[in-house]
Amino acid sequence: MDRRNFLIKSTFHLFSSYVGLNILSKAFGGEKSFTPRQFHPKIALIIDDIGYSITSVRHFLKLGIPLSFSVLPHLPNSQDLASELRYKGHEIMLHQPMEPYSSHFDPGPGAIYVGYNANQITQIVEENISFVPYAAGVNNHMGSKFTSSQRKIEEALWVVKNKGLFFVDSLTSHHSKAYRTARSLQIATAYRNIFLDNILNESAILLQLYKLKNQALKYGRAIGIGHPFPETATAIAKFLFSINEKEVSFVYASRILST
Repeated sequence: MDRRNFLIKSTFHLFSSYVGLNILSKAFGGEKSFTPRQFHPKIALIIDDIGYSITSVRHFLKLGIPLSFSVLPHLPNSQDLASELRYKGHEIMLHQPMEPYSSHFDPGPGAIYVGYNANQITQIVEENISFVPYAAGVNNHMGSKFTSSQRKIEEALWVVKNKGLFFVDSLTSHHSKAYRTARSLQIATAYRNIFLDNILNESAILLQLYKLKNQALKYGRAIGIGHPFPETATAIAKFLFSINEKEVSFVYASRILST
């Protein structure tokens, strides 16, 4: 390019930067122009029920995306897995067991029940948080009955607040008051949008992931909860391969909270 053409082109670029006429620089230099998106949709994936099997968890470490792992307290591998997953760069949460409506389901060790008083609830939740290394947040395991009690969920969430943790409502019941209570206590919080693997089938899980993506595209963010099944890990891998990486970003649950 000779000096005259260079000066002409430079003048056009300078002019367009002042008056916002990006079309001039595009037409003159053949360069692409675009308008940046106001937000980039984000997806957070929480993998629940960590603490049973070391092998099943390692399927998820090959996915190459940020994941939030929610660890059940007082299981044989809970502490080792929390430490390993944190070392691998992932986010750790306490998967706090809470009472379900049906007595046929056992929420497991470290559970809290609506019949417990405030001191019992505080003591148990504090012990569970201490048991899970590196816990940055909490979500409920089961808890359809417990989260439906305004008073009881508030007693539990005060512990979460005092420990400086965030809270994600797993939304195991449409009667849950957990998310709104967390908001009222000014806890950084969110709620689950999609359960990924209620149907343990790769195709069904993949369909749920596309629903989750649509939620993120529509609202700017979405949270999916899955479990450490090989089918879930495989479905996520296929989902990642099939989507345009520029459509959505994968982030830890702590990155898409409200207060």
